[in-house]
Amino acid sequence: MTGNSLDIKHNQLEKLKQLFPEAITEGTVDWEKLQASLGKENIEFQNERYVLNWAGKTDSFRVLQQSTTATLKPCPGEGINDGFLPSP
Repeated sequence: MTGNSLDIKHNQLEKLKQLFPEAITEGTVDWEKLQASLGKENIEFQNERYVLNWAGKTDSFRVLQQSTTATLKPCPGEGINDGFLPSP
């Protein structure tokens, strides 16, 4: 025990990094990205240095939040590069 108190801010930021890595920018929380990750609609990203906008960007964040059953399943022997991958 060092006698120092816990760095609560650092601990909470680390928890957020685990849950929402896309919302942490340069060691701080990007609130707009966090809101988008949580499904908020119609967010205008104001502080981005390099902006990539397109029609439906907000919708794409919403779709990312939806659950799916469309998981890809490997099919050994059916791929074109099967000879290059190690066998399980």
